[in-house]
Amino acid sequence: MIPSFYKSSNNDFTLIKGDCVETLSKFTFGFDMVFADPPYFLSNGGISYQSGKVVCVDKGNWDKPSTPKEMDAFNLRWITSVRDHMKENATIWISGTHHNIFSVQQQLLKLGFKILNVITWAKTNPPPNISCRYFTYSTEFIIWARKSQKTPHYFNYELMKELNGNKQMTDVWQLPAIGKWEKSCGKHPTQKPLGLLARLIQASTKPGAWILDPFSGSATTGIAANLLNRKYLGLEKEDEFLSMSKARREEIDNMHIRFEYLERLSKAKIILPHNNLNVANDTDFNYGVPWLY
Repeated sequence: MIPSFYKSSNNDFTLIKGDCVETLSKFTFGFDMVFADPPYFLSNGGISYQSGKVVCVDKGNWDKPSTPKEMDAFNLRWITSVRDHMKENATIWISGTHHNIFSVQQQLLKLGFKILNVITWAKTNPPPNISCRYFTYSTEFIIWARKSQKTPHYFNYELMKELNGNKQMTDVWQLPAIGKWEKSCGKHPTQKPLGLLARLIQASTKPGAWILDPFSGSATTGIAANLLNRKYLGLEKEDEFLSMSKARREEIDNMHIRFEYLERLSKAKIILPHNNLNVANDTDFNYGVPWLY
C-alpha cells in the first residue's frame, strides 16, 4: 500500500509525496487522462516584470537548464512511466515553451504516441518584455496526444463547439494567466489557470474519469477535476506545494467558494452555466482507491 499525503473525504482527490517515476512503479492502475506540467528548464537568472515589480524568473533547482541530452533523458523517463499507467484510449496533455516542448514531442513520437493537436495558449495578460530586445513572450504550448495509434480517443467536440459560440474550436486559445482569486492559498511559481485545465478536462474526459498529474504543483488539475466531477491523483515532491494543494482542495468543500469558482468559469465560457448545480452538488460518491491508504 502507498501512503498518501492527503485524501479528500470522499476520496476523489489524492496527493502522494514523491518522484513520479518511483511512485508509479509501485502500483498498476490505468488513468483516463494525464496532464503534465514538467520543468521548462528556463531558470537561468533572467528577470521579468510582474505586478509593477522587476522579479527574477528562477523557479527552483528543479527548473535549472540542462543539456539537450539530459533533457531528452528526463522527458523519456517520466513519459515512459506515465504511459504504462494510461488506459489504451487515454490521452495526455503536456505543457511547455520552446525551452522544452520540442524535446517532449520527440519522446512522445519515440514511444509510439499519436499527436492530436498542439494547442497555442495565447495569454491575454502577459508580462512585458523589459529588455526590449525580443518580441514579448505571450504564449505557451500544450501537446495533446493519445497513447495508441489505433485506439480511438474521447473528444467532446459538441461541448467545445457550444462553448465557442457554436463554431468549431481552434487550436489557439486566448485565455488569461492566473488571477488573484486563484492565489488564495498561496502561489506556485508555474501555476496554471483553473480555466485552462477545466477546458482540457472537459474536452477529453467524461464525468467520473480518473486524471493523473505527475508534477502536481499547486494541484490546479485536481481542483478543476473535482469541480467537474472527475477523480484525481497528484504526485509532488515539495512539502510546501503539497500543503498548498491540500488547502486548495479543502477550500472548495465550502459550497459558497465552490459556487463562486463555477460561476467564474461559466462567465468565462469555460463551462456551461446549467452544469453548475449538477457539478457542485455531486459530492456523495465514495471513490475507493485500493492501492492507497
